[in-house]
Amino acid sequence: MNRKTACIVLFGLTAILFANCGQKSVPKPYGYFRVDLPAPDYRRIDARSLPYTFELNKIAVIIRQEKEGEKYWIDINYPRLNANIHCSYKDIKGNLYELSEESRTMVYRHSVRADGIGEQAYENPPKQVYGMLYELQGNTASSAQFILTDSVKHFFRGALYFNNVPNSDSIAPVLDYIKKDIRYLIESFEWTK
Repeated sequence: MNRKTACIVLFGLTAILFANCGQKSVPKPYGYFRVDLPAPDYRRIDARSLPYTFELNKIAVIIRQEKEGEKYWIDINYPRLNANIHCSYKDIKGNLYELSEESRTMVYRHSVRADGIGEQAYENPPKQVYGMLYELQGNTASSAQFILTDSVKHFFRGALYFNNVPNSDSIAPVLDYIKKDIRYLIESFEWTK
């Protein structure tokens, strides 16, 4: 290589080096796996042995949870979405206020981690179903909770949990999907006994 070619190559490399020095490098944002969510397809649950019924997305399954004599407790499991809605049922025996306040306290225990807690009231007088949906924003253990009652005999409570460390960014599409199912559950809810 002659001296003239060497100078041209050296000049070219120097120009490339200085041209790249003016640009700021920007880190790529952290990405999450894409989750393909099926269109919801609802069916009424088999409620022969339960004092309530509702419509549920077909991708969810019901698992009976009989704990400490509570024979009407269930989990609504979303195996593909790694989530559960833990549901409990209590007979009202003049203790509606205590049950409601206990549920509200359980929701607001998450306020330490929550960026906000929204409340939405529900009522369906023809079916005697009244309730409250709590939506918790941020990295909370439970992202949605709800209560349903007829104010006289029945009290039903549900709490959504994901089976992983809460990260509101990564679970956002799945959370929105399940919240729609929760709203549909509430709107289709009926007492059977």
